Amino acid sequence: MFSKWSWLVQAVCMILTIYTFGVSDALVTPCGYIEPESPLVHIGSTFTAYCILGARCSYYGDIHANQIIWKTKTEVVPKEQYRVINQTVSSVTFNDTSKLVSPLTCNILVAGNIEQNIYGIHIQLGLPPDKPENLSCIMYQIPTRTILEEFILSCSWEPGRYTWRNTTYFLKYQWDSEKFSDCISQGTNNSCNISKPQIFVNTEVWVVAKNDLGEAESDHIEFDPQYYVKPLPPKNLSVNSGEFPTVLKLSWQNQLHVLPLMLKFNIRYKNVDSTNWIEVPLEDTKSQRTSFIIQKLQPHTKYAFYVRCTINNCSTCPWSDWSHEVVGFTAEDKPSKGPAVWRKISAAHSPGNWTLLLFWKELDHSEANGIITKYNVSVMGKPPLAFPPEFYSVNTTKLTLNVPNGTYEVKVTAYNNIGGSPTSVLVIPAVNSKAPVKDVEALPKDDKLWVHWTPPRDNVNKYIIEWCEPCEHCNNLSHWQQEPGSTRGTFLRGDLEPFKCYKITVYPLYANGQGEERSTEAYLLQDVPTMGPAVQTKKIGKSEAILEWKPLSVEEKKGFIKHYAILYKSGSDNETVVNVDPSKTEYVLSSLEGDTVYNVRVAAYTVKGGTHGPSITFKTQKFAEGEIETIVVPVCLAFLIITLFGVLFCFSKRDIIKKHIWPNVPDPSKSVIAQWSPQTPSKHFHSKDQIYPEGSFTDVSVVEIEADDKKSFSEQDLKSFDLLKKEKNASEGHSSGIGGSSCMSSPQQSVSDSDEGEPAQNTSSTVQYSTVVPSGYRDQIPSVQVFSRSESTQPLLDLEERSEDQQVLGSDNSTQRYHYFKQNCNRDETTMDESHLERGKQISPINEEDLTGLQAPQMCGSSPGREEQGVALSSAFHPSPEGPTLQVETMKINTVTDELPKCYLPQTVRQGGYMPQ
Repeated sequence: MFSKWSWLVQAVCMILTIYTFGVSDALVTPCGYIEPESPLVHIGSTFTAYCILGARCSYYGDIHANQIIWKTKTEVVPKEQYRVINQTVSSVTFNDTSKLVSPLTCNILVAGNIEQNIYGIHIQLGLPPDKPENLSCIMYQIPTRTILEEFILSCSWEPGRYTWRNTTYFLKYQWDSEKFSDCISQGTNNSCNISKPQIFVNTEVWVVAKNDLGEAESDHIEFDPQYYVKPLPPKNLSVNSGEFPTVLKLSWQNQLHVLPLMLKFNIRYKNVDSTNWIEVPLEDTKSQRTSFIIQKLQPHTKYAFYVRCTINNCSTCPWSDWSHEVVGFTAEDKPSKGPAVWRKISAAHSPGNWTLLLFWKELDHSEANGIITKYNVSVMGKPPLAFPPEFYSVNTTKLTLNVPNGTYEVKVTAYNNIGGSPTSVLVIPAVNSKAPVKDVEALPKDDKLWVHWTPPRDNVNKYIIEWCEPCEHCNNLSHWQQEPGSTRGTFLRGDLEPFKCYKITVYPLYANGQGEERSTEAYLLQDVPTMGPAVQTKKIGKSEAILEWKPLSVEEKKGFIKHYAILYKSGSDNETVVNVDPSKTEYVLSSLEGDTVYNVRVAAYTVKGGTHGPSITFKTQKFAEGEIETIVVPVCLAFLIITLFGVLFCFSKRDIIKKHIWPNVPDPSKSVIAQWSPQTPSKHFHSKDQIYPEGSFTDVSVVEIEADDKKSFSEQDLKSFDLLKKEKNASEGHSSGIGGSSCMSSPQQSVSDSDEGEPAQNTSSTVQYSTVVPSGYRDQIPSVQVFSRSESTQPLLDLEERSEDQQVLGSDNSTQRYHYFKQNCNRDETTMDESHLERGKQISPINEEDLTGLQAPQMCGSSPGREEQGVALSSAFHPSPEGPTLQVETMKINTVTDELPKCYLPQTVRQGGYMPQ
């Protein structure tokens, strides 16, 4: 923007100057100028310019040369390049003019720091011409419509570097005795043509180059034009095929007929399907001619031909251009080679048979020598197989047969219009028992697959190389090729694709059989796998986990798997990488932490890189396998041993334990009362065995006491009751009791004696049972009174009253009677004492306090009537106003032989007391 305003100000100043100082012939007289005016500068040289201020510059004030500013176009020249010569002259020097840009201007600063242009010049840069080099001339034959040949002399040279200036090149030539006008180059700087030169006269030529900066001249050359003649190529070519299928005759017309000039020829040809040219040796075509016979061609092949010529016996003469192309066909011939035959064997539906697929390659064009019209095939069984020869004629390249298993010889012959090919023989053995090749390898080379092997020691006729894609979803179409027996390696011929795996198999074929195959796999080009393996856990423990994955398919691999990489981590820890052999699809991760979540994935790597599969998570066990069993089994064994020892200990201490847990309950049937009867006197018992002999039991005795019969007792009997009371009080502290009655009757109050005759308090939940024998029966005095205590803590057996006893109790309404029964439950009672129990003699009266507190538990299922009887019985022991009497009677109990024995509980005679059983 500043630059535009500066130019505008300068333009205004110039206009003002014009109008101030006047206009003369429409030209402005500047106040200064630059020397040199329009310089022509050699590029790369040093250049100095001078700006001279005139008298008219005083209009701008007192101007000095040190106020001059130099510019190249719009760039200010550095002040280091300025030099002030005097008050009106300033110079500028450029040491390298190759970077100098026009225009160069001289400027001054006027009032207000305004830049005023004084003068400007345009600098012309350039170079002088270089010396022309490599001058040469050729005598060209040019086509004409007449039979006379015409020529031009064309000379060319190398002009050298570019001069940046208009440079003219002059071609000068002369004979020894004559000079000709210059040939000036038009439109080019490196050649010039001289018309109508003389062929057989020596000519001298040279080149002169001129421009504003200088002049240069080339070296002079002298030559004979006849040795530099370039003739026109032969014309009207034609090809004729003769009777021979390998020969063609090529014919043409020459265009140079200047004597004594003679021509020689160069012929080249090729198969139209090939890019390789074949040339006829020059020795065969160095003479003047118009035709040539070409031999050793392929039958039934299309060829293209070209011809060119030059002056014979002239090494410096150039060759003519190639003629136009001409095409010819050779004749057909019999096929030169039999087709390559191979087979594929598969099991037939019927056992013992093969499905034999025979196929053969089509002959190459160079081998077919014509159009193949048919194939003759013969199949013959070899001993011991009795299979007669069979012949087939087909026009395809395969044949399917269903034959018995065995060894066969197959022959195939190809036919064209001329004849048949040599016969190809293939022996198909029942078993491949011959020696195989060794060390089969395949590797990419020159964008192909190179297969090589080590041959067996035996002589091999030929090899069959078969390859296919071993993919899971392909149709496994096999490709194959046949190689000679001397071959040790070959390229696979066919369209091979990158990133695909090929299974390559080599079969050696012998004269009498076939060797075992050997295979390998190869890739033409490998890549990273398309996906990684999908991993899953097979088994998880506490510190290890078994991982497994499926191998990638052939389509997914894209190359040979070099190794698998397992990457796992727990939480935010760094990943741990484990490399696994590519042959494995299972791995055990060890040294893991228990009860921890892990993230794991697997990657597959080829030589080009790897691809990761999906990741999974798993959690290790809290306990290792067998760890719980290690803890539980010893604990269970210890518990079992302790339990066993506890049982043994308890068994050894069973008596003590039984005493504390299950106390010995005396059998009521073994009570002392069971041993007493009116007919036998009382006995002294010193142990329970004597008191309760096994199986002893007496009849039930019934004692009847009437309250008003006390007076009938003698004094001696009353004393016996006193003794009974004392004995009872003495033994009550040692008596065992049980609470309640049998048959789930509620417990009764314990029996206690009181001198005051008050009822017993509920101080115990047990009932004391005792057997009291106060005196002999009917004046039978025992030697010692006996008091026997029962140790039973169980309720007594069930109590039932017989109907006849109830009748006896209910027969006397004036006097209350109470019955107590004791029945033997240990043996069957078949007979009963038929005698009546006599009423006992009267005994001495009993005090009321002696009988107070006697109480017996109620019988199971007792009724209110029974309770009333108990109350009545209790009142019977209290004295009446007339004086209490105790009366003992005996009752006769009828015996029922078919009645089951019954047990009875003692009945309460009164509150606070009971009658012993």
